[in-house]
Amino acid sequence: MAILGILTCEILELEFAHILGTDAELDGITVLDDKRSWRLIEALESLEVKHLKRITDLKDFGPNPNGRLEVLVQVLELALHNRKRTLQQGLIEAARKLGPYIDALMLGYGLCGNALEKPDELLSDAGVPVFIPMDEDHPVDDCVGLLIGGRQCYYKEQCKIAGTFFMIPGWTHHWRRMVEQEFGSRDLDLLKRLFKDYERSLVIPTPTMSEREMKRNTEAFNRLFGLRSEVREGTLEILYEAWYSAKAFLNTHTKTSQNF
Repeated sequence: MAILGILTCEILELEFAHILGTDAELDGITVLDDKRSWRLIEALESLEVKHLKRITDLKDFGPNPNGRLEVLVQVLELALHNRKRTLQQGLIEAARKLGPYIDALMLGYGLCGNALEKPDELLSDAGVPVFIPMDEDHPVDDCVGLLIGGRQCYYKEQCKIAGTFFMIPGWTHHWRRMVEQEFGSRDLDLLKRLFKDYERSLVIPTPTMSEREMKRNTEAFNRLFGLRSEVREGTLEILYEAWYSAKAFLNTHTKTSQNF
């Protein structure tokens, strides 16, 4: 029996639902049920996951004694990454609380302004190995870098048009909340001036959301800031690589433990 903890923000909720809901090797998915996790839970339920459990407190977590691999998921507050220290403190606290219940921890984050440059050191209080999506020899820059295919793909689009606002599935759904949390109730004209150098929104579809739905979700955003919409296909490859690495460690760890 092995337990993988997952900490992610709402932006990647659909991507994790897709991975968890389609992995036949999982014997249990437990989600900490609060206002931040409802959309992840809804997505998992839409996939008719049979081994889904919802708890409101970590002390209520009970793994399946006959299970091979289970996950324990907590979704953290949207936009924690806007402040480096806030993100670090939020992750440190959450990882410390998850630690006693898990054998390894996977993060749904990237560097996020270098807040997670050394995730193993930052989250050492959890007492378990930490897995983060990697772009070659370094963590991915952020959620956009994760789903666009890495730093080089990210940089190529920025060089093509510097005034690019990247729209991954989670951003298309949460952009109003993100703008509100970042800019508050500032004057609309001031907000538009802040976006004056942007020319396009680049929609990055993944298997979790269709191009049509993403474009529909961004129509109001594009009208508000006078942007044209373009599309570049996204990928879950980097996220899957982190997922497989965490699973491979747990499979080895479990077999090794059973030998003693």
